[in-house]
Amino acid sequence: MPGLLLTAVVFLMLAAPCLATAPSPTMNQPIAAAVADFDYFDTSGEAIDQSEAHTRRMRTFVEILKQRLVAQAGLQIVEITCGRPVCSAGSEANAGLIDAARQADARLLIYGGIHKMSTLVQWGRVQVLDLDAERLLLDRSFSFRGDNDKAFERAAGFLVKTLQGVLSSTPLSDGPAEAR
Repeated sequence: MPGLLLTAVVFLMLAAPCLATAPSPTMNQPIAAAVADFDYFDTSGEAIDQSEAHTRRMRTFVEILKQRLVAQAGLQIVEITCGRPVCSAGSEANAGLIDAARQADARLLIYGGIHKMSTLVQWGRVQVLDLDAERLLLDRSFSFRGDNDKAFERAAGFLVKTLQGVLSSTPLSDGPAEAR
């Protein structure tokens, strides 16, 4: 009997550190985020119609956001569908966009838009909604200069850094919302 007790004590001493450091089911799992299409408004009054170029740039802008949020912020991007070609805050009622993100099992919903004010200046706004806590984590305006691919790429990079800062400084509660 003393030998069995000694074996059990030795086993527990060896196994305890392993048990204490075993990851919980939610540890190291990336946060699921839905990135909606961003809206674009051009009130610059320029004579040349640039709507095709702006549509292409906005698609690229959102794709850059998604790729960098995965690579740099460690998020898992989930795709949302709204039954329309564009799934954005401007094309969908807020409840519809939130429902689409929840149906995709997103924890976060990232959305916004860009407004071209003049030939050189564009203003944007990004919002991040924590769907589980039902609270706005970020509501930020930003501006950038230029109306070319590089300018949009820099703006997307700035937003990723901004979102990284918000996510690293904002504790997110574990577990899904009961409303889901």
